[in-house]
Amino acid sequence: MQSDQYKNDAPAYGHPSTGGVLVGPLLRRASAGHLVFWLVAMRPLDIELWLFEGETAQPSRRHALSQANCRVLPIGTRAFVHCLDVKLDQPLPEDELIGYDLRILNPSSNQEEGIADWAPHLLYEGQTHPAFVVRSAVTHLLHGSCRRPHHPAKDGMARADRWLAQRWRSAESRPSLMLLTGDQIYADDVAGPMLRAIHGVIQHLGLFEEDLSEACVGDSRELLRDSNTYYGREHMLPETDYNEALMERFFGGVRKPIFSTANAKNHTVTVAEVLAMYLLVWSPVPWAFADLPEPELDDEHRRIYRREQRCIDRFAEQLPAVARLLAQVPSYMIFDDHDVTDDWNLSALWEETVYGHPFSRRIVGNALIAYLICQGWGNEPEHMAELMDKAAELFQTRRREDDIDKLDAELQDAFIDQLVHYDRWGYVLDTQPRIIVLDTRTRRWRSEVRRRRPSGLMDWEALTELQQDILHQSSAIIVSPTPVFGVKLIEGIQAVFSWVGKPLLVDAENWMAHRGAANVILNIFGHARTPQNFVLLSGDVHYSFVYDVSLRHKPGPKIWQITSSGLKNEFPHKLLDLLDRLNRWLYAPWSPLNWFTKRRRMRVSPWYPENRDAGERLWNAAGMGYVQFNSEGRPVNIVQLNATDTDTIFRREDSD
Repeated sequence: MQSDQYKNDAPAYGHPSTGGVLVGPLLRRASAGHLVFWLVAMRPLDIELWLFEGETAQPSRRHALSQANCRVLPIGTRAFVHCLDVKLDQPLPEDELIGYDLRILNPSSNQEEGIADWAPHLLYEGQTHPAFVVRSAVTHLLHGSCRRPHHPAKDGMARADRWLAQRWRSAESRPSLMLLTGDQIYADDVAGPMLRAIHGVIQHLGLFEEDLSEACVGDSRELLRDSNTYYGREHMLPETDYNEALMERFFGGVRKPIFSTANAKNHTVTVAEVLAMYLLVWSPVPWAFADLPEPELDDEHRRIYRREQRCIDRFAEQLPAVARLLAQVPSYMIFDDHDVTDDWNLSALWEETVYGHPFSRRIVGNALIAYLICQGWGNEPEHMAELMDKAAELFQTRRREDDIDKLDAELQDAFIDQLVHYDRWGYVLDTQPRIIVLDTRTRRWRSEVRRRRPSGLMDWEALTELQQDILHQSSAIIVSPTPVFGVKLIEGIQAVFSWVGKPLLVDAENWMAHRGAANVILNIFGHARTPQNFVLLSGDVHYSFVYDVSLRHKPGPKIWQITSSGLKNEFPHKLLDLLDRLNRWLYAPWSPLNWFTKRRRMRVSPWYPENRDAGERLWNAAGMGYVQFNSEGRPVNIVQLNATDTDTIFRREDSD
């Protein structure tokens, strides 16, 4: 079942009879000489890009797109990803409002139509086409992570859209960009109604099927028909010696004490499932196809399904606003674990177990294929060209079986092998200040002696490259999906669980969990030739906090750790209040426990969220982070735009 609103409104968003656009456009990059857009349609499109400068109603530039700058990737018989990578001969003006339109020929009317015709929900009141600003410097930005569709909280991306709706006319007020810093989807934690919607999209759009090796089902069609496909996927593991290890490390532990709950019962398996999830979390249009009836379930799971359905309906209702935000603000993305699977690459033993079995390796690899197509390409199209060629080969090399298009299994596994070993997902934006987006998932500092121990989030080579990226910069913004400077008590609890060999139970992933990685990252901050202003943007932990950090005994850089987590997710409120209080007591400035932490040579000073009780440092509410910078690259305004339409401002204790 689904909200009737999306059934009734389907023609306004797109319908099979018109071959409409399903998702987007997403504005992925916007610089003076380079624009990148991403969209999905039901047929290959002939597109012309129009650009509007100033107040004119007529386009100042027209760019007819061709195969050279518009890659079309078929992901189904009625689903085509369009990757628009447009290099401009003449640079766009900076710090001014630039309008754009994507003109498409409607085969039904034989008329050329713009976004106002085929996606009016992407426009603010009074707009005739979307707009953006090319910044000469990063003056303010949005950032967030952890968007879990079936969490009961409201959507922080929809709140950011409402915030922008009050400012879209002003070039000065628009954010420079938006950083989505992990868990843009939850491939491993899927509500029953969301999985049912995914299957409706796969069926209606003909997303390609695939064979499954060494699973209890032979292919993706058997997966859909299996009695365990809803709320029972952990039982689909093959009966081998790997089974117990995979249950623990991959699907393992439905409940995790203290920090989170994990639900792998509806874990996505096929590449079609993950691709369909991306379509459903970024656009209201595909929900017109999410019309399969409620599956047959036992009484317990039927109650869960219908409770989740209410959350999913509310999630879908906010999608027009989410799609509008993604069309109006350049967005840059990086994965965290839930974009692939919980605890992804947590330890050397995890990697050995999961990558050592064809079925679990395929599940991880399928999520990486979808990440490449839906997120990774838009960050750096020029660096992803070779991988996208391989993706095109995979989706174009299919075989016909019982009137179904199925991917070539050998080609798919070979591509997955390449992606599993690929280590250039991080990237650098040559902005002012420079933005360095870290890959903390695939370049890990593994322990070869104690293989259960959590790996360092980046290895020595990756950290050396980070140091080279920031040399000779006066300021730098570093995106680390996991905070570099976290809450000491929580990190201490994680260390205890890791010491007794149970890091999976508490998501024991933080920079201080691995001595080598911790020492190198702290040494980088203390190096004489590194920037004097560091801003660390993070998420992952489902609560917000701000620290400023400096060296204790010598002059050094000024560091700000700004964490905004939970676009649509929150930490258990009572538990976080308790941990916040205990952390203040146990790690007060005079506490001897501070001498046992790896950052004891750093002075860490918290900022305090307004409207909280005295001394409380952690803010727990879904929303979007907002940071404003001065000309030196220092943050001067740090706000959590709460999904409930309130603002929480962080201030230093000694600030006015």
